[in-house]
Amino acid sequence: MKKLLLGVAIIYLALTGLMNSVKANDYATTVIGHVIQNHKQIDHGKLLENEMNRLMHSVSIEMVSILQKHLPYIMEGVMTELKLELGKTHKCLLLKDSKIKDKDCE
Repeated sequence: MKKLLLGVAIIYLALTGLMNSVKANDYATTVIGHVIQNHKQIDHGKLLENEMNRLMHSVSIEMVSILQKHLPYIMEGVMTELKLELGKTHKCLLLKDSKIKDKDCE
């Protein structure tokens, strides 16, 4: 009896997993089926434009998440470069009227 229940559970989980993987491609299957059935009536340029917009939207969302993840490191590097540049500018302003020569201020 335990083996039967275990077998039914495994089959149920396998079929459920298979059904969920099929759902992932429902959009593509629907669009392809629609294009095949109505290929003479479809504005292919408009279809391509909509698909490109859809792809760019998903890429944009992915880029935002990547930027959000790495933004602190990017900002740290930018702030370091700004501090160095401001330090050089300040040093040159201080040495402007003096006789001391510096290679950064020439």
